[in-house]
Amino acid sequence: MAKQKSAYVCTDCGTEHGQWQGQCASCEEWNTLSKINLGPVSSPSTAANFKRKGITGSLASVTTLNDINLDELPRITTGIGEFDRVLGGGIVPGSAVLIGGNPGAGKSTLLLQILCKLSQDVKALYVTGEESLQQVAMRAKRLGLPTDKLLMLTETNINEITNVAQEHQPKIMVIDSIQVMHSVDIPSAPGSVSQVRECAAYLVQYAKQTNTAIFLVGHVTKDGNLAGPKVLEHIIDCFMMLEGGDDSRYRTLRGQKNRFGAVNELGVFAMTETGLKEVKNPSAIFLARTEEISPGSLVTVLWEGTRPLLIEIQALVDSSQFGNPRRIAVGLDHNRLAMQLAVLHRHGGLFMADQDVFVNVVGGVRVSETSADLALILAIVSSFKDQALDQNLVVFGEVGLAGEIRPVPNGQQRLQEAVKHGFSRAIVPKANAPKQAIKGMTVIPVSRLSEALAAL
Repeated sequence: MAKQKSAYVCTDCGTEHGQWQGQCASCEEWNTLSKINLGPVSSPSTAANFKRKGITGSLASVTTLNDINLDELPRITTGIGEFDRVLGGGIVPGSAVLIGGNPGAGKSTLLLQILCKLSQDVKALYVTGEESLQQVAMRAKRLGLPTDKLLMLTETNINEITNVAQEHQPKIMVIDSIQVMHSVDIPSAPGSVSQVRECAAYLVQYAKQTNTAIFLVGHVTKDGNLAGPKVLEHIIDCFMMLEGGDDSRYRTLRGQKNRFGAVNELGVFAMTETGLKEVKNPSAIFLARTEEISPGSLVTVLWEGTRPLLIEIQALVDSSQFGNPRRIAVGLDHNRLAMQLAVLHRHGGLFMADQDVFVNVVGGVRVSETSADLALILAIVSSFKDQALDQNLVVFGEVGLAGEIRPVPNGQQRLQEAVKHGFSRAIVPKANAPKQAIKGMTVIPVSRLSEALAAL
């Protein structure tokens, strides 16, 4: 009989130990080690079992890189363009996709919509461990979804789930959620580090062996990060975050990891009474500006994944009533705001140490790239001087600590997107100035912050 191999894993940080000890050597927490079985150690009986099954020789085959078939994997399109965009063109068979998000963001609703639609053409299985079948059926009925062909299962035992999947052989399977799944081989509670890690690894292995596309729903912590071990993000093929709070009817699906497409791709959805509806022209909803021209408002062009996105940045500068002025940024990096204020003081000659500065990105979009630096500074200057800017003006560019305006990628495509939405003037880095004039657009190239301020 094969000897059983075991290890002791910390339920807080996931560090493995060869033997039990009172304190974890990694996170220094007490009484957090749990024993898990890793499976039998290889023995002659294992080889005999393979021989009885007709498997002889080496268990792994080796090939050269040149002999690998480079035919593109056929993708399964969901019919929702924004979702397919984030995936890189559709669902890849055998892939493992992790979707995280805050409670109430719409993760389960979006996946239920997709599976109900795909079940009309391919076999699909929806596994729910948090809701009853009646609750899921009530939601599907409220959303008006086709439910006649979607297979449903309520189970949290990962072994039972794979047994049912092997019997019905679905092409697409949803696990809602990975935090409530458990394996009988691991003596710890569902949601612990060891349970989440082993259950996810088991499902990923099943996906690769059976060529089944699996979607895992993941919870987030109070800090907004994915709950569970970091290895969970490493073993899956695609990781997406569904962002959006209760105060906004729009949801953004951002790809943070994708082995089959572009990273940081962004999909925009609107939450309606009939579920999540894709927004095919996101720039239009984020540019719903008021007719009244007010200081501190400026439009910039971001590059999200493979397309440009126009957003509005608003700034408000007011005299501080306290000894320590406030710096509040919504949708922007707080540290980058403080840095740009220092650049504005040093190279723009504007002193704001006694002013409260508030900046906001309209629509709930989160800016993660540096191309919004110049627009941020000019919006702050507009509010500080109490002078409104031209509504037909668009600005983008990275601002360095020396006051220089650095170029950004895909400058030509950003300008072309701005022209489509009716903008006629643009302040851009000198290196991003087009070689040929763009019809309907006056481009002002700048290389220093002082030149940008003079262009206003």
